Amino acid sequence: MAIYLHDKFAPKVAEAFARESFADGRLNDQYSFSGVKTVKISTILTAPLNNYNRQGSNRYGNPEEVQDTVQELTMSQDKSFTMTIDKGNHLDQNGLKAAAKVLALEIKERVVPEKDRYTFSRLASMAGTISGNSAALSKSNVCERISEGTRILDDAEVPESGRTLFVTPAVYKLLRLSDEFLKNEALGKKALAKGQVGEYDNMPVVKVVSSRFPAYVNFLIVHKSAATAPSKIADTKIHTDPPGLSGNLLEGRFYYDCFVIGAKANGIYADVDTASGKGSVLAAPTLTAAGAITVPSGATVKYTLDGSDPRFSSGALSISASATAIGAAGDTIKAYSFDPSGTAFPSPVAQVTRT
Repeated sequence: MAIYLHDKFAPKVAEAFARESFADGRLNDQYSFSGVKTVKISTILTAPLNNYNRQGSNRYGNPEEVQDTVQELTMSQDKSFTMTIDKGNHLDQNGLKAAAKVLALEIKERVVPEKDRYTFSRLASMAGTISGNSAALSKSNVCERISEGTRILDDAEVPESGRTLFVTPAVYKLLRLSDEFLKNEALGKKALAKGQVGEYDNMPVVKVVSSRFPAYVNFLIVHKSAATAPSKIADTKIHTDPPGLSGNLLEGRFYYDCFVIGAKANGIYADVDTASGKGSVLAAPTLTAAGAITVPSGATVKYTLDGSDPRFSSGALSISASATAIGAAGDTIKAYSFDPSGTAFPSPVAQVTRT
């Protein structure tokens, strides 16, 4: 790309508008990836209750060894950038290309938005509940739709404290016009800078710019403990007069990811617009007690036989064609449909006990 040297530059650079992260600080940070690429999370499978028998042996029931399921979290997003600032161009432009300033702009305008886009996409596609709705949101039904999400989290015994409602500007407009929304005037500038614009149903409401939100997702309800977004490397360097260059070489690397914790996935609810020509949510595979799995057209199915959630289990198996006899008698089959291309949202999890 050509570099145009004008006769005189204004004393300030016209920066593009950019916002800080809308997700930072609102997800779980208790998992450490220090020194490793993959973290394994074990979830204990508790035992069902029995009726106590006052006579005979095994009065508490037949003891079984405690089992667990394992979810592997493997870092995948490894991004970088590199730029040069020629010393002559820097001086001819009145020092407007100072290396530190350029680095700050790169992080603000490129790195943070990209990480937010990835984080919200993962939250939506791996949510415990993905609700497809063909009825358009309006100021008369937006609160009802959000309340349905809170009802589902309530029934899943997700704590009320720690939930955040993420909305697009369009949905926030409808919410603000509704009679039920209570705008919080005492948030302060610091809260507003992070996108928080009010509270609804005891949840902070965070307005996320549409370019960082998944397409066709109206809103997300996320409990803080349900997901983690680690950043393992956030490294920037300025090399002054490296070999072959009179000036500065700028380099940056960002190694990050976002994971939904399987055992707490019910703490995330996604409302998806499935009107004609918009988003779609796949149908769940059909399961029978005889072990048959019917794969929906165009989908791939992942399943487990040990009762673990196939969306998060490291032992999940995949099939792209229907099968007739999966597993053995007594197995708990769980399966869901997903789109390998990522165009459609995954289905709910279907379950059956094999006979």
